[in-house]
Amino acid sequence: MLNPADPGFLASLPEELLRAVRPADLEEPRGRWQGQGGAVATPRNTAEVSLLVRACAAARVGIVPLGGGTGLVGGQVMPEGPMPLILSFERMTAIRAVHPQENVIVAEAGAILADIHAAAEAQDRMFPLTLASQGSARIGGNLATNAGGVNVLRYGNARDLCLGVEAVLADGTVFHGLKRLRKDNTGYDLRHLLIGAEGTLGLITAASLKLFPRPAVTGAALFVVPDPQAALALLSLAESQLPGMVSGFELIHRQGLDFLAETLPDLRQPFAVAPEWCVLVDIGLPAALDATEALMSLYEAAGELVLDGVIAQSGTQRLEFWTLRETIPEANRRVGSISSHDISLPLSAIPAFLAEAAPALAQLGDFRINCFGHLGDGNLHYNVFPAKGRQRAEYDGLREAVKTCVHDLVHRFDGSISAEHGIGRLKVKDLETYGDPVKLIAMRAIKTALDPLGILNPGAVLRA
Repeated sequence: MLNPADPGFLASLPEELLRAVRPADLEEPRGRWQGQGGAVATPRNTAEVSLLVRACAAARVGIVPLGGGTGLVGGQVMPEGPMPLILSFERMTAIRAVHPQENVIVAEAGAILADIHAAAEAQDRMFPLTLASQGSARIGGNLATNAGGVNVLRYGNARDLCLGVEAVLADGTVFHGLKRLRKDNTGYDLRHLLIGAEGTLGLITAASLKLFPRPAVTGAALFVVPDPQAALALLSLAESQLPGMVSGFELIHRQGLDFLAETLPDLRQPFAVAPEWCVLVDIGLPAALDATEALMSLYEAAGELVLDGVIAQSGTQRLEFWTLRETIPEANRRVGSISSHDISLPLSAIPAFLAEAAPALAQLGDFRINCFGHLGDGNLHYNVFPAKGRQRAEYDGLREAVKTCVHDLVHRFDGSISAEHGIGRLKVKDLETYGDPVKLIAMRAIKTALDPLGILNPGAVLRA
């Protein structure tokens, strides 16, 4: 049993490392949970994180790690149980080093993702992890959730962009794994164990991250396609014509464009009539190639795969295309979903899944479905909304049935019920339902071995 972070416990901690809890510390973007916390600890360095964790271990007090608070599955708030200590990385924001010739940047866990981008760009490099929340998301949280984003097709998830981590384990000891090596085959890779663990196995305090040369030429196009099958064929063609140069390939359904027109009418849309399906193709090329010519060549080679298209004629127009895509989640939020699903599927299974999912949901009720996302890596955001003119509250009794319907179908197609957002607290039961039993046994054994007192983010990923 854990103990609360009560005044007696807090009095044992250095006063300069504590601050009062603010409303934002207890909130998460979807408003599903209200967190709790005895105080917020704000360490300035790894040694102070170690001190705080040692104190919590000695007193059996739970710790909820807090980065930018942008996670969508409730991993950053603890709504029930003994009052935890919230440990925020807001003061650990340093870029410790940049090694442009090595293509490496070393950043502390509290560094904001956009600041890492800026530090890389100052050295004519890029850090390709790109998210809608990059202006407030912190790299420690990005790694703890193995964040994805729009460039996974070319550069991989957060896991693929990390060379080493420094972390504090549940007993307060420090794992000094902050190496800059591309090859280090010396036994179990604790870096990959901690990445994606959502703070349940250790608290990442800093990371060595991969940088890349910035593409000399960039371009983007919105292509109208007749259906998702054609979109997949276009993806294959694009990767054949531009091997290793397709950075993003995003699928957009008409419902997302309609939501944008409904909730954000001032946002300019490129098509006079919203198409049923379109894709956003983004490319990065060497200096010898021309982006407009490359995209026009793709359009011409696509034949009947593409019904219409707009190719960005400038960097500003390319940014407008991406703004359109990245604003869809905000439009979704304003409309208010009944149930949102962050899923991934084998690429070839996506058309069949989409063909079956809508009729299956129609058996439950009258819905609008906004399907969009990272088609290039098989990650779809399949979100279900009230019928036009109806309110979300009218569907409260159907939310669980909607989620089960979608997740059952994803499982049948050998997909994942969490592609890039993690498990947090929202999907603990789903992990138990759809996860491989042997994997779950191994996960619980690892959790017991590394956090025997259960103080690290209690209730996240695995049931407390």
